[in-house]
Amino acid sequence: MSDDSRSTPSAARTALRTAAVIPAAGRGVRLGPGAPKALRALGGTPMLIHAVRAMAASRHVSLVVVVAPPDGAGEVRSLLDSHALPERTDFLVVPGGRSRQESVRLGLDALPAGHDIVLVHDAARPLVPVDTVDAVIEAVREGAPAVVPALPLADTVKEVEPAQTPGDPEPVVATPERARLRAVQTPQGFDRATLVRAHAEVGGDVTDDAGMVERLGLTVVAVPGHEEAFKVTRPLDLVLAEAVLARRRLNDGF
Repeated sequence: MSDDSRSTPSAARTALRTAAVIPAAGRGVRLGPGAPKALRALGGTPMLIHAVRAMAASRHVSLVVVVAPPDGAGEVRSLLDSHALPERTDFLVVPGGRSRQESVRLGLDALPAGHDIVLVHDAARPLVPVDTVDAVIEAVREGAPAVVPALPLADTVKEVEPAQTPGDPEPVVATPERARLRAVQTPQGFDRATLVRAHAEVGGDVTDDAGMVERLGLTVVAVPGHEEAFKVTRPLDLVLAEAVLARRRLNDGF
């Protein structure tokens, strides 16, 4: 057998297929009344479509699973059908659950065999660059069980004793060392078996899937995030997202 015909571990990892799960079942109350946050328009196109295109922009992503509101799967399927999406990527819509954690688990349950790397991406981060998506995938391919894109913090952070009444003064109890802190974004990337195990074994109050993997005692690694991968949560975020999108269209015809 020649050396060329041998499969090295790194080559095997490189061949792993990637799927992305986008939980989009939330209502987005901080953006005000109206359509669910993922369906709000950004540059005339629903944020969800921008998020789906951001995942499909990676040549490594062969499947995108959108987890829709429990009573809105048909609407989301029609939405995907009505917008141009990359032909090389398959798309699947499944109904979500009552919490983000349950929705991600339902998206995982819907994944067919053969996808060994899973990205979990917020529909409310519609403008993440493809380089960030690829960096997360590459780190999982290199052997990390869980990967998060993250940015250093610009502000000093204080730990406080939460007030019992919103708006009351809160005593500061500590000032963490800012150089050791990161603001975590998505997509977060996982070895599929690790993420499935985390959802099976970890319960309680969790804010992201990487935190669930941490509770298993496994190492989560961070790769550089991007300032344009911010989360659209409040009306001001939507204004900033519109400005970023307008600049992209002006500069490179995005």
